[in-house]
Amino acid sequence: MIPEIEKQKELLKELNTFPMPFGKYTGTKLINLPSYYLEWFERKGFPEGKLGQMLRLLYEIKLNGLEDIVRKIK
Repeated sequence: MIPEIEKQKELLKELNTFPMPFGKYTGTKLINLPSYYLEWFERKGFPEGKLGQMLRLLYEIKLNGLEDIVRKIK
């Protein structure tokens, strides 16, 4: 498989298990973050690095109503 596709696949899996490392939702699995929190990051700027990539991806997923599909990825 193409390396970039594998990378995206792993990020999707991690959305179900990766805990938010800081802020009001510390410890909450990323997939469970409320949309308004992701919208705030969209306005203010996502963090750098892998966390920022995952939050940006999750924002797009929730924006497009694909959250349930991601929840099924194991």
